[in-house]
Amino acid sequence: MHDGTNPGHTASTRKKVTIQHLHALRTARTPITVLTAYDFPTARACEAHGVDITLVGDSLAQVCLGYEDTTRLTLDEMLHHVRAVARGSRTPLLVADMPFGTYLASPEDAIRNAVRLVRDGGAEAVKLEGGPEIVDTVRRLTRAGIPVMGHIGLLPQRHVMLSGFRAQGRTAAAALDVLHAALALEDAGAFAMVLEAVPHALAAYVSRRLARAATIGIGAGPATDGQVLVWNDMVGTWHGHQARFVRRFADVGAEAARGVRAYIAAVRERSFPALEESYGMPNAEWERFEQMAGAVRAEGHGDDGAVAGAKVSATGPSGRA
Repeated sequence: MHDGTNPGHTASTRKKVTIQHLHALRTARTPITVLTAYDFPTARACEAHGVDITLVGDSLAQVCLGYEDTTRLTLDEMLHHVRAVARGSRTPLLVADMPFGTYLASPEDAIRNAVRLVRDGGAEAVKLEGGPEIVDTVRRLTRAGIPVMGHIGLLPQRHVMLSGFRAQGRTAAAALDVLHAALALEDAGAFAMVLEAVPHALAAYVSRRLARAATIGIGAGPATDGQVLVWNDMVGTWHGHQARFVRRFADVGAEAARGVRAYIAAVRERSFPALEESYGMPNAEWERFEQMAGAVRAEGHGDDGAVAGAKVSATGPSGRA
């Protein structure tokens, strides 16, 4: 158990990342860093180590909740995770994915659900998948004061319609569709957009054509205005399918496995916990306890062997609490 302190309220030495700050990074051609986070600890890591945008991605459906794909995730489940991340996030811009089905019925439905993510969850912006078909919704959201990040190219929420998780924009006509979607989303007010699994030349071209919206690539080459990875892919704790664009920057999964095995071995051989990791008791109090416990044994309510065995380590290494 922890000691009850809340590291989420420690002061940050960085200035708060705003949309204006992101525009400045884009103008200066400084790549924007984006990582997903799904809970308080991963939010704290993004906070502490300088991530620009923390994204509560709907990928949590798979990497946290064990669903087959992102379409199973509900708004209530997303809200639970957004709240946890918000408690650990102060400096990065906090963006939340809108789950499948929460923004497609009508702009009014999208606004109602986005408001819940912002007001009840603590998100500062929302992300929507789609192109021209969601432009009116994006425009309505931004007019309502809710910043929007778009998502074009491969759309995981529509993987069945796309016949799987396939790269997009690989023909001239398909590439033109990606460009039209990017320009339309920018015109509707999107401050940024994810370009997923599109040819690197196309991603670079789209990035140049946009006037102000930042492009965040994932499987889109190095020329976008920023990059995003799923936390579990980045640290090596996801062991399911991995796309070709995933790079592991750490192997936390292997370290965790070693830790679990070492813990089990230490418990089985009784080397954990050691006396130094246990609590002691003043000698006088222990002697008094033995006298009191003796009366309990005489009445037939105790276990002589268990109490006698406790004498060995009751005082701890120094005989003090």
